[in-house]
Amino acid sequence: MNESTKPPAETLDLDQLERRIEALVEKIGSLTDENDTLRQQHTGLVKERARLIEKTETARSRVEAMITRLKAMERE
Repeated sequence: MNESTKPPAETLDLDQLERRIEALVEKIGSLTDENDTLRQQHTGLVKERARLIEKTETARSRVEAMITRLKAMERE
């Protein structure tokens, strides 16, 4: 290539910049999708945790009631 057929340096810089911007836009899209998925997972896990806490409290109450009944039976 001679000097007259070489693209100007500014064109090369702009092309590189355009490619980098396109790559960043793709990465942002990917991260946005991942973030949405993680938010959904988090919501599901929070709901599951609440359900498990409720089940644990129910079980604890039932065990405490059984212990109370057993103690009452011992006294009789």
